Amino acid sequence: MRQRLPWLVSFSAAVVLSALHHAGPIRATPASTLFQSKTLYMGTFGEIDVSSRFIPPIAAHRERETNTWLSWQKTKGSSDLYVQSNVWQPRGSTGWHSHPGHSLIIVISGAVTDYEGHDPDCKPTVYTQGMTFVDPGGDHVHILRNEGPVAAQTVAVQLIPTGQPRRIDVAAPKNCPF
Repeated sequence: MRQRLPWLVSFSAAVVLSALHHAGPIRATPASTLFQSKTLYMGTFGEIDVSSRFIPPIAAHRERETNTWLSWQKTKGSSDLYVQSNVWQPRGSTGWHSHPGHSLIIVISGAVTDYEGHDPDCKPTVYTQGMTFVDPGGDHVHILRNEGPVAAQTVAVQLIPTGQPRRIDVAAPKNCPF
């Protein structure tokens, strides 16, 4: 072990010096003061390995086939589950951000407008009361804004690796610089 220590110290020092050399101003876009997120509940799971599926109808009855559904969730290591209440006042914004895991979201009231960082045209998608949508997390970058005249509220259920930040602020993509 003693032979590896000088290499590890040198490597660590190089990483720190490189990070300091390349450090620049943070260009993240934090949430506006017109947006509030509150954790309603939080719990931790051990490893998850579940699946659900419909069994397809027999071949003789294919004309009556319903939608096929498959759900599979598998994790290695523990996960934190969050139930979040999010409220936007008019003109409120989450700021550009991502999450390390996915989110299942339902709009409780008002409307939120979603802009996706990977969309070259920065087209808005509006979700109104009763609508649901999925934020896949990972490298998916987006912003949710209230562009309407009344407050908007969503509830989100998020599953992320234990110990990871629930939200990661990021810089505005060049295709959508607001």
